[in-house]
Amino acid sequence: MKNYVIGIDYGTDSVRAIIVNAVNGDEVATAVKAYPRWATGKFCDSAKDQYRQHPLDYVESMEFVVKEALKIAGSDVALNIAGISFDTTGSTPVLVDASGTPLALTPGFEDNPNAMFILWKDHTSNREANEINQLSKNWEIDYTKFEGGIYSSEWVWAKVLHALRADEKVRKAAYSWIEHCDWMPALLTGTVLPNKALRSRCAAGHKSMWHEGWNGLPSELFLSTLDPLLAGYRGRLYDKTYTSDVKVGTLTSEWAVRLGLSTDVAVGVGGFDCHFGAVGGEVAPNVLARSIGTSTCDIMIASYDQIGDKLIPGICGQVDGSVVPGYVGLEAGQSAFGDIYAWFKKVIAWPVEEILAKSNLIDADTREKLLAETLDRIIPELSNQAVLIPMEESTIVAVDWMNGRRTPDATTEVAGAITGLKLGSTAPRIFRALVEATAFGSRAIVDRFKREGVVINEIIGLGGVAKKSPFVMQTLADVLNMPIKVARTEQTCAFGAAMFAAVCCGGGRRLFES
Repeated sequence: MKNYVIGIDYGTDSVRAIIVNAVNGDEVATAVKAYPRWATGKFCDSAKDQYRQHPLDYVESMEFVVKEALKIAGSDVALNIAGISFDTTGSTPVLVDASGTPLALTPGFEDNPNAMFILWKDHTSNREANEINQLSKNWEIDYTKFEGGIYSSEWVWAKVLHALRADEKVRKAAYSWIEHCDWMPALLTGTVLPNKALRSRCAAGHKSMWHEGWNGLPSELFLSTLDPLLAGYRGRLYDKTYTSDVKVGTLTSEWAVRLGLSTDVAVGVGGFDCHFGAVGGEVAPNVLARSIGTSTCDIMIASYDQIGDKLIPGICGQVDGSVVPGYVGLEAGQSAFGDIYAWFKKVIAWPVEEILAKSNLIDADTREKLLAETLDRIIPELSNQAVLIPMEESTIVAVDWMNGRRTPDATTEVAGAITGLKLGSTAPRIFRALVEATAFGSRAIVDRFKREGVVINEIIGLGGVAKKSPFVMQTLADVLNMPIKVARTEQTCAFGAAMFAAVCCGGGRRLFES
């Protein structure tokens, strides 16, 4: 009996694969790979809020981590892989041609950022998001009402429209679009044609204004009124969506060979990382699962009786089956969390990278080692010093909107701030203020849920920050005035993907239900 499954988690900076025994939940092997082009800053311009990722980063890195994990697990495990499922960041769409191929993989578009996947944190489409909101509020149907009532520039329609407006060459070549979480299973099963690819309920419901109540996506008239450039797209997309317990198909012969697996390996419908992470972290009704990394994504599930006809304003959507089939998934989050700490690290590391790195006073090998050690130790040392500052002396105040605000009430037009600075303000004191800012940003989300009658009895922390920073997590628990459990696995999103893979291949429902 084939008892093993693979979960693949695409994060902002890297992809990871985990092999799990679907019978008992044991983690057998894990492999991680950073995206090579992304790591060098290619196709991005932070000053313009432009963040693009090349499809080859996704393909090459995924192939590497699967092979590496199988190598670690051993040949016996490799022969007994039954299923594979994907989660990705989102919304991260790409424009495709009529064959379903991302434009960046076609001749003439290899280095064109508008032909690549538009990462979730790309905020170049603020104008388009505002136009969607304005039109929705004056339309016969408010297509944003199940997405918190506010459409964000982090979501697919705003991103796609901006790319079409910005680039005539892309506009002429584009036929349709697909989310990253839908493209990976489509690619591996050979179902990439825009009208054949199975689309994720998770992605469609939270980011593309899909709802059964209006027969799927917004109407052709709505989209073409928004901009004639969108005319025809509605008919080249989809009506149905699928929860992530559904099997898309099996590996093609090509991908079976490339990954070292068999063609009977089942591939499941994809979803977003935080939603799968909530499943991997054992989300349950009245439990808030917080995936805490570069940003945060906060996930809850609620029964149909709990939600009823209630619309929760200012969150990132309430979607039937987007997390666990049979429940309504609720999503919120912060547009930056760990990214704020990384930004501060970059600010104070400027002289190290621009002066020390070019110094001729020490040999090149020592210089590189010193640079690497310094950069690695900045955040841990800031944390060690910040925790020693008495609360009553923490008088610097910061606002955590360095990358806009996702929840409550999404807008990417606001900015962060630090105030209360004096000549005695040190780097650890400023860092502590930033940590407190992210904690109070989290508090605003919890308060919004509670104000709308959503009961939160427990909080589970998932992701890198939750595992690696006791100072940040203790500050967060203090501000929320609630204990926070931290998921044991290092890779909760990938583990959640493995759980869905187990269900899709028909051999792991016991693992999922446990």
